Amino acid sequence: MPKVPDAVFLGISADQSVDFVGFLEAMGVGGVVCLASGFKEVGELGEERQQRLVQAAGSMPVLGPNCYGYINALTGAVLFPDQHGLYRVNQGVAIITASGNLGINFTLQQRNLPIAWLITVGNQAVMGIEDALEAALECENIRAIGLHIEGLRDVPRFIRIAGHARERSIVIIVLKSGKSEIGSKITQSHTAVLAGESRLYSELFQRLGVGQVDTAEEFLEALKLAYVHGPLDGNRLVSMSCSGGEASLLADLVIDRNLQFPAFTPEHKLLLGETLNSYVSLSNPLDYHTFIWGDYDRTHRMFSAMMEGDFDLFILVIDFPDPECCDDSDWIGTVQAYVKACQEHQVKGVVVSSISENMTRETGKYLIDNRVVPLQGMSQALAAIESLSQVGMRWKCPVPPPRISFFGSLASAEGMESLDEHTSKQLLEKWQISVPPGERVHSVSDALETTGKIGLPVVIKALDSNLEHKSEAGAVMIGLRKMEQVRAGVQRMLGKWQSVRVEKMVDDHVVELMVSISHDSQFGHFLMIGAGGTLVEMINDNQLLMLPVDDEQILGALRALKIWPLLTGYRGRRHADVEELVNTIKQVAGVMSKFGQNIHEIEINPLIVGESGAVAVDALIRVNKNGWKPWTTENQ
Repeated sequence: MPKVPDAVFLGISADQSVDFVGFLEAMGVGGVVCLASGFKEVGELGEERQQRLVQAAGSMPVLGPNCYGYINALTGAVLFPDQHGLYRVNQGVAIITASGNLGINFTLQQRNLPIAWLITVGNQAVMGIEDALEAALECENIRAIGLHIEGLRDVPRFIRIAGHARERSIVIIVLKSGKSEIGSKITQSHTAVLAGESRLYSELFQRLGVGQVDTAEEFLEALKLAYVHGPLDGNRLVSMSCSGGEASLLADLVIDRNLQFPAFTPEHKLLLGETLNSYVSLSNPLDYHTFIWGDYDRTHRMFSAMMEGDFDLFILVIDFPDPECCDDSDWIGTVQAYVKACQEHQVKGVVVSSISENMTRETGKYLIDNRVVPLQGMSQALAAIESLSQVGMRWKCPVPPPRISFFGSLASAEGMESLDEHTSKQLLEKWQISVPPGERVHSVSDALETTGKIGLPVVIKALDSNLEHKSEAGAVMIGLRKMEQVRAGVQRMLGKWQSVRVEKMVDDHVVELMVSISHDSQFGHFLMIGAGGTLVEMINDNQLLMLPVDDEQILGALRALKIWPLLTGYRGRRHADVEELVNTIKQVAGVMSKFGQNIHEIEINPLIVGESGAVAVDALIRVNKNGWKPWTTENQ
């Protein structure tokens, strides 16, 4: 070679790749794409081979292994082993994915999405998702970034990068796979990246103002919307179509989404009514009928009148015929009238085809060129709109980024210790979290004395750090209203366990919740709030929050629970003390900032919320005995 290459694509075997990476690093090559599989994704032997590859790379950037490489449609630079569908563009979106084949599929899209970069990262042995994301943010011609991820290597770094993206007004859209148990196993065998707790990823993205979607089609539609309009200011939509069928279908599809079609104001109705036939019912979504179909001037006046309203996004629903077999002039004229109205009023507009393939490529290009977004398929369009509205609303009302806390020494099974309920409740009291008055006792006489102090009725519970499900083990008796019941119950339990807790029965009872703190190796400590009691797993009604949290985040999580109406006087029932509930949850979460290095898990189940106050009736705390070692909190 006349000179050292800027970059090299290696399409050779796994073992040869390791040797050649070392040779290229010594030459001073700028970077390498490693195509070969047979590394960490195949098990122990492959993991050892991947470690040797990383050592051989030294400081040289490497994409892969098990990686297709990248395509730069801005410059025409291609290090890629297969056919693709990209064409040269002056600006566009970047797509970063762990899957080479899905990367190819993205390039083959026929949705008029200008893709400037495609980067596949494979096993992320040297360079990962976060590196590619930082590179995309440095390019002035990238206007939105799409991430198809199976997992993140460095969550704190991603949090910092997401902050930089928001500062630059660059929207990030994420499509995460590995949500199901089967998907998670496939992910680990595919690129050996831990998929992690899917709901923690969702909470992370929502908190950072990163858009989320569930399918490849939604991913592409959201990127189109982000490319043209960026984040939406809110979720107030208005829709126009010349069919009641389309209008009603669209209205039905938003029922389970955080989107709304507000009713027209009287003033707006009057303005619209002047442009439409008297038979038209002025409602949102609007069916404007076909009375003005094909009449450019009247259609334009109607669109202009609509755009006098206060909405975050204007939607025109229209499906296009094949111009090879139909005359599409009326459809094109309608779209041109709509585009002109959008430009005159400087609003954010989209054109939605109810069926995804009913958008011609020529029409889509015309719309993109005129700053109106062609969205294909109603459900995909609404998913994209919801994602961008959530991004915009979070950007307008940001919350502090989560703090990811790591143990200086990871807690092993041997390094974990469960505290019994009495010790757990002593700690809760120390942290100013209400618990029922009670004592640990070792004899029947002590139990009767304690009962005399705190008063009937009482609850008695066996104490054992390994006892998690007391009801099934017969280790709890509630509602004891006579001393003889206390005597008999304690005597029975002390025959099996060394000590018993006698505590006052809580009688102010509106609803039972579960509040817990757990630790994840990727996300650090996180908070779970949900329906509590013995059926907690069956009901499965809970919300996750990353730490720290404030009152509004806690309230938002509570309102998202199915049992929220029970807290607010459902069907004439008593109201719970929501204010004290929020304070208690915040107190539990606040413990981690002071003592998190020692604590792996806190579970309060149930937390009984009454008309006045909230009381931790049962509690389990697991401590990390290695917690005295250095404690780090990332992403400060």
